[in-house]
Amino acid sequence: MRDIADGLAAWRADGVRFAIATVVRTWRSAPRSPGAAMAVSETGEVIGSVSGGCVEGAVYELARSVLETGVAVTETYGVADGDAFAVGLTCGGTIEVLVQPDTGLSDEALSAVRQGRPIAIASPLEPGDGLGRRLYVPADDGHEGFDRVVADQAAGMLAAGSTGVVALGAEARRVFVQSFTPPPRMIVFGAIDFAAAVARIGKFLGYHVTVCDARPVFATPRRFPDADEVVVRWPHDYLAGTAIDARTVLCVLTHDPKFDVPLLTRALRSPARYIGAMGSRTTHADRLTRLREAGVGADELARLSSPIGLDLGARTPEETAVSIAAEIISTTWGGSGHRLTDLDTPIHR
Repeated sequence: MRDIADGLAAWRADGVRFAIATVVRTWRSAPRSPGAAMAVSETGEVIGSVSGGCVEGAVYELARSVLETGVAVTETYGVADGDAFAVGLTCGGTIEVLVQPDTGLSDEALSAVRQGRPIAIASPLEPGDGLGRRLYVPADDGHEGFDRVVADQAAGMLAAGSTGVVALGAEARRVFVQSFTPPPRMIVFGAIDFAAAVARIGKFLGYHVTVCDARPVFATPRRFPDADEVVVRWPHDYLAGTAIDARTVLCVLTHDPKFDVPLLTRALRSPARYIGAMGSRTTHADRLTRLREAGVGADELARLSSPIGLDLGARTPEETAVSIAAEIISTTWGGSGHRLTDLDTPIHR
């Protein structure tokens, strides 16, 4: 829902009612993951997507029905009896969708999602538990009975940043928990033209983007309008004092030993998920020698993606940014980096 939260807030500000359809479960080759959302307003406007186009028409009609009745529903969509042109997913997958009216969506929860504050929204999927109602963690207090069980589960899933359906209690009552955590960080070191393109694509991918460089003449907000913040500090000093976690990606584009070596020495000992460094093969070999001399071990060096990016034949800063983004995505989700046409493995893992 995060990607449509601004649109929902605009509708609410204008007094427009809406229904939200959310993917809660997927099987096999589903095009979008749990949490993907599409909203339909009472005026017929649509924002977001639940399937990349496969079942949008059917979900639209279902959302219009929920707007009329005010009652949440679930529906499952898949290829119907071998007829790939029936209402279903021609990719061969199956999705379950929860459609809820906007009446139970609190302004505080919507604001938290928009601002990147951590919140979990739990929605029972069983009629006896109040299908589609919303419980908020940590916003709601004083839960009792089954709601207490749901709240405890949602709190754990929020801490892990996970979204999905869980079965709770002796009767395995299904609940959909959607976790909204602050966006992951991308820190780009080196205020060069390539950094502007990387910052732009990082923002597009949903990262909170920081550009850092020690040279104030280059590190300016005007040169990096897509970055959330531009920091003028020596890179290794900034890295030592900023928050890094297992979702953080670090892109070192300075390719200057006086910046790279102290920065990468710290970076390779951090919990960052991805650490990439720009430079030629010669630069990379020299960098490895200097890092070894600085005491960086073999296991730490094995974490370094250098030269940064996938082999796409990139030439321009924008093409190079795509190459870097492709490697980040591949390492995040376990992709091979090969052309899909050359593989026979499932597309959606």
